[in-house]
Amino acid sequence: MLSLATMLLAHLGSSASTSVPTLLVAAGVGLAGGVTSGLLGTSPGGALVVLSTLLLGADQRLAQGISLAVQIPPTGVSGIRRYRAEGHRCPLRWLLWLAAGMLAGGAAGAIIAAHASTSVLRWSYAGYLIALDLLLILRSAPTRVPSAGASEARAIAASALLLVGLGAGLSSGFLGIGGGLVIVVGLSACLKMPQHQAQMIGLILTIMPTTVCAAYIYWRAGQLPSWPILVAVIVGLWGGTDLGARLANHMDRVALRRVLVVMVTAMALYMAWRALTP
Repeated sequence: MLSLATMLLAHLGSSASTSVPTLLVAAGVGLAGGVTSGLLGTSPGGALVVLSTLLLGADQRLAQGISLAVQIPPTGVSGIRRYRAEGHRCPLRWLLWLAAGMLAGGAAGAIIAAHASTSVLRWSYAGYLIALDLLLILRSAPTRVPSAGASEARAIAASALLLVGLGAGLSSGFLGIGGGLVIVVGLSACLKMPQHQAQMIGLILTIMPTTVCAAYIYWRAGQLPSWPILVAVIVGLWGGTDLGARLANHMDRVALRRVLVVMVTAMALYMAWRALTP
């Protein structure tokens, strides 16, 4: 992980200097992505890709490269601390199976993305978000919230966790979004895990270097911006994730689920519009 970061800085350090206003916008992109991540327990990639194209003017591949690269540092630590303070926990074996699937899927997704056109990537992004949105709407969360001990003791098959992780990894590498959204939707909507617990797991996975393989492939393809922009986005992510997690712990699970549906819908509509725009 450190060697990859060193190579990234060495490669990007030769890029032209970036203006202060651009760095401030980049920090704002990171802040907004962090708030989304902490509030919904997803990786910040979904918001980062959309905001990088909207505010930084990045094309689809560059936006995906930014998203994957800035998720290598453990920017979700502050958000995890907030969830833990509220008593939310998860077994280590769940994290290991999910992470294993994400690593394998991430590399495969990035290789596929390298051979896909910008139009295909945009439509795939919009379709992916619409599918997750429908899954959230059609498959309701559990009506009864189990106690913390009961939720941790639930028996969830390793194969189910591995499949969720693999799906998250594929979306991460192919669409550059980190995979946290699939983790949260997969755990809460498909495996019926309590919303807050699913979101905490999503955040924990964001501090694992599960995007390293995919980020390396994007770096080799030259799909990354100058290093000051990456640093500015990372700084924004740190503060935004903590703020988002604070907000989440003051909302009930129904409200959180509604916010997630609204945000996913908004991102899907924007990416569909971008795909239709030449």
